[in-house]
Amino acid sequence: MARMTTEAPPGNRPPSRPRRVVARVWAYVLDAPGTFVYLLILGANTFALVHMSPRVRKYFLRTNSTNLAELGHHPVKVLITSAFWTQTPSFLIWFVLFNLFHVPAERWLGTLRWLVVIVIAHVGATFVSEGTVDLLIRAGALPHRDTRTIDIGVSYALSGSVGVLTWLFARPVRWYYLGVTGAFFLALLIGYRDFTNLGHFTAFLLGLACYPLTRSRSTRGVLPPRFGVRQDGPHG
Repeated sequence: MARMTTEAPPGNRPPSRPRRVVARVWAYVLDAPGTFVYLLILGANTFALVHMSPRVRKYFLRTNSTNLAELGHHPVKVLITSAFWTQTPSFLIWFVLFNLFHVPAERWLGTLRWLVVIVIAHVGATFVSEGTVDLLIRAGALPHRDTRTIDIGVSYALSGSVGVLTWLFARPVRWYYLGVTGAFFLALLIGYRDFTNLGHFTAFLLGLACYPLTRSRSTRGVLPPRFGVRQDGPHG
């Protein structure tokens, strides 16, 4: 009698563990393509910053900054370019934060709505912070040289994602999340009293105000239920 074998035919063998890991990572990336394209550009720009001399880096950041001087000459250009650079090379920190906030926001809202949220947050926060600087310069409370300060980075867009994620959670987790994140941005504003943190707080509030963009979005599969995510479909 022939011996029976339990081995699967070569064509039907399950994928190896490394291949399964790669497949899961790739599926995770494809669930938030905008975030990972953003990270790819940020990573390339961070690499470029590291290899610039300090003098060139300062000149480059200033001319791509959303300060009053650059906004006055070519606003569209600096509003776009400033969102893809950081003042100091810190890619690893942003990689972690993007995965914590941008990824779930994009998975939940979809790439287009997520882009709308972060553009609103980035542009709105820029105009509020730099508009305040302009008013204070005109009032004589700040020197004219502050029209050329460096105001650049990805944090306004990130703050918008932090704000809009409030609506992903069910009550009471929603209010705990809102309390912790709101207190964080308010503490930054009160503690440091600078215009960048005014922008962070504004971007967070603008993300929070994007609630209408969340109302038709299902929460299924965005985060595990143990995180307090709404389980009531698209209208909770």
